[in-house]
Amino acid sequence: MKLTKLKCVMTSTAAAAAMLTASQAAALDELTVAYFLEWPMPFQYGKAEGIYEKELGVKINWVAFDTGTAMSAAMASGDVQIAVSQGVPPFVVATSAGQDLQTLDVAVSYSENDNCVVAEGLEIDKTSADELTGRKVGVPIGTAAHYGFLSQMKHFGVDVDTMEIVDMAPPDGAAAFAQGNLDMVCGWGGALRRMKEHGNVLLTGAEKEALGILVFDVTAAPSTFVAQEPELVANFLKVTADMNAMWNAGDQKEVMLPVIAKDAGMDIADTEATISTFSFPSVEEQLSEKWLGGAAQSFMLGVANIFVGAGSIEAALDSYAGTVETAPLAAAGN
Repeated sequence: MKLTKLKCVMTSTAAAAAMLTASQAAALDELTVAYFLEWPMPFQYGKAEGIYEKELGVKINWVAFDTGTAMSAAMASGDVQIAVSQGVPPFVVATSAGQDLQTLDVAVSYSENDNCVVAEGLEIDKTSADELTGRKVGVPIGTAAHYGFLSQMKHFGVDVDTMEIVDMAPPDGAAAFAQGNLDMVCGWGGALRRMKEHGNVLLTGAEKEALGILVFDVTAAPSTFVAQEPELVANFLKVTADMNAMWNAGDQKEVMLPVIAKDAGMDIADTEATISTFSFPSVEEQLSEKWLGGAAQSFMLGVANIFVGAGSIEAALDSYAGTVETAPLAAAGN
């Protein structure tokens, strides 16, 4: 599998990270935040209702992205200061290449909502996955879906070097899959739902978790920005945590759901179906050993090693402990 293009992109992305100067990040009167459409989360209630701007006291520009790798590039250039729900794999790809990024919280866990789908006409399932050898696959390279794809193929003993792998954002992959141009396609959210209309998954979310294939996103930001704007970052994370707590309590879901659906660009039924497969850990849970207290850092190293083995990145960091900064989240929880 040739991923030279990815390596070049991430090398240039890492170099661009150095361009984020103190003058760019300091004394902000507005903030640009990246997020995904068709990816409904409680924070979007705060986004749509202007709660973030009220609590932070700055104008916020919310910009939708298709992939986490695009988020990394935008943060490297200084165009985006915070990325909400960036997948761990694109975060690992960026930091492994030397980009100045830090994980600030666990945005969402979602093993059921990120997967690969095999074309129904092939009639391939987990008992015949070896028949995927030599097939054409649409994968958003460097993302959580890419990591899941590599992990599943490793589990089933399928040599990815025999496959024709096309780098495609999930919406594009879903469209190509519907037209019969791909044997297998990987993605998340609304695109994944459309993919499933034309095929089947090999492993369920529970089956993936049993194999150690976790799927969770983080809120990420350049470490220079976090160091220069600690109070702003902590306040941002506090609003997110408050929205999560409001959702998790359950009694405000009827109020929040329509607002979240509209902001996500989805109808209410699809929004409810999607968000019901998500979990939003509390601040206390996020700071525990299960997540940012140690397990997440170890998981990042495992993801990096998978990518090294696949030729997606040149090398892994010795440790990803330095890519996680919990002080703002701890302050948000006080």
